Amino acid sequence: MAAYWIAHVTIHDPAQYQHYMDLAPAAFKQFNARFLARGGEATALEGATFQKHVLIEFDDYQSALACYHSEAYQRARAERASVAEAMIAIVDGL
Repeated sequence: MAAYWIAHVTIHDPAQYQHYMDLAPAAFKQFNARFLARGGEATALEGATFQKHVLIEFDDYQSALACYHSEAYQRARAERASVAEAMIAIVDGL
């Protein structure tokens, strides 16, 4: 059963955030991730407001978790940590 990363991000330093964008695709490729939505127009109706919203599909819940905890993604995450706020949830599909 598919699982999804739902991520909300506000970027404070786009130039530095590019380092994350350069590294993260390696992790996503390793775990067969498929981007279903990334950026674009969005309206926050409740809760915190973020600049960017991303929906990523994985083959299953364990792959989604493994991707997040992988060495490749953690390297990318370290580049993002001081230049962006993020909220990431992993959700089982139906």
